Amino acid sequence: MTQLQSAQAGIITPAMRQVATDENVDVARVCEAVARGHAVIPLNPAHTSARPIGVGRLFRTKVNANIGRSTQRSACREEQRKLQVALTAGADFVMDLSVGADLASIRQGLLDASPVPLGTVPVYETISRMQGDVPQMNPDLLLKVIREQAEQGVDFMTLHAGLLHRHVPMAMQRIMGIVSRGGAIMAEWMQTHNRENPLYERWDEVLEILVRHDVTVSLGDGLRPGCLADASDAAQFGELDVLGDLVQRCRRAGVQVMVEGPGHVPFNQIQMNMEREQQVCDGAPFYVLGPVVTDIAPGYDHITSCIGATAATVYGASLLCYVTPAEHLGLPDEDEVHQGMIAYRIAAHAGDVARGLPGARDRDDAMSRARAAFDWKRQFELALDGPHAQARWQKTRTHTDEAQDDHCSMCGPEFCAMRTTKRIRDAKNPASAS
Repeated sequence: MTQLQSAQAGIITPAMRQVATDENVDVARVCEAVARGHAVIPLNPAHTSARPIGVGRLFRTKVNANIGRSTQRSACREEQRKLQVALTAGADFVMDLSVGADLASIRQGLLDASPVPLGTVPVYETISRMQGDVPQMNPDLLLKVIREQAEQGVDFMTLHAGLLHRHVPMAMQRIMGIVSRGGAIMAEWMQTHNRENPLYERWDEVLEILVRHDVTVSLGDGLRPGCLADASDAAQFGELDVLGDLVQRCRRAGVQVMVEGPGHVPFNQIQMNMEREQQVCDGAPFYVLGPVVTDIAPGYDHITSCIGATAATVYGASLLCYVTPAEHLGLPDEDEVHQGMIAYRIAAHAGDVARGLPGARDRDDAMSRARAAFDWKRQFELALDGPHAQARWQKTRTHTDEAQDDHCSMCGPEFCAMRTTKRIRDAKNPASAS
């Protein structure tokens, strides 16, 4: 039985118990959320090294890191290093977006090394096996790849089944057209053959494969906007309506499902987008890329996107897909993977605090107490990136500073507001000073 089928039958699984413990939530509430489809626990039994992690509004917001080889750069060993960098920085999920040759071997290495759920986009391997010949994609091969990846242990798969033939002309009216790799592949195939999306037509067959291995569907947003001008248009919302129908079909089949969300969205449209998805998709967990809130900062899109990601977290997202400084420019290196992960952990945490998630602010309050006490060791323990914070602190310390740690080089001892605050307090309560 899948996690969804178990929950629908009122059976509490070990995975649900583990999620309840990790999230400090009653296990009955976890079971209910999974049964309703408002939470998912992507966990393929064949991925034996993975631990269960819950995704849904009942839990803290999770962060996914995309890694994977391109046809022009990187190799298996480099992607293994990126995986470790992402895990060390706190990734809750990882997606292997590799293209090219020998993908099963690369994926197996990542599965063996990953203690967190691993996702893929099966159409990438399908096209790679055909040497990039999109128009000649074989739908039978696509289903074969889905089956093989499920058998191998992939925990969740992005499947662009909601982009239909009738949506393609609308997308072609945009400035950026279709920016999703998977969406563009499906659109070109449909246009070339004048046929409907094969994933949509054969969705029942897909679900038969996924339910057998308890693979979670991540319904891909093949028509996500690639620039602000294309956001919230008829193409995007036309696909979203189809995704809402597919959500119900997944649930009826016993397959866990989440829904992927928009890429570039003006800040003032984020709340509407999050709320619309929640309504159309009946509370299915929303997995968003950003959104990127401005188009003019290449090299800094980990920042432009985590601004949107914080808002998305507040208004409805459950899983954030990180964006690195390399977005729109090239394949990220290890340092950029680290920067993207930390930026998105900040966004996820800030959103959880803003939505009042129980316990979310505890770490912030502990940090404040450590700062007031000039407890630098505790501050670095609490920091999201402690080694970076400690290295920056050490950078401008002097020998004098090392003998007196009750200030930093920003204000120095004479102008340190916290030292002044301590003097004020001590003056009001001399007993505490002694």
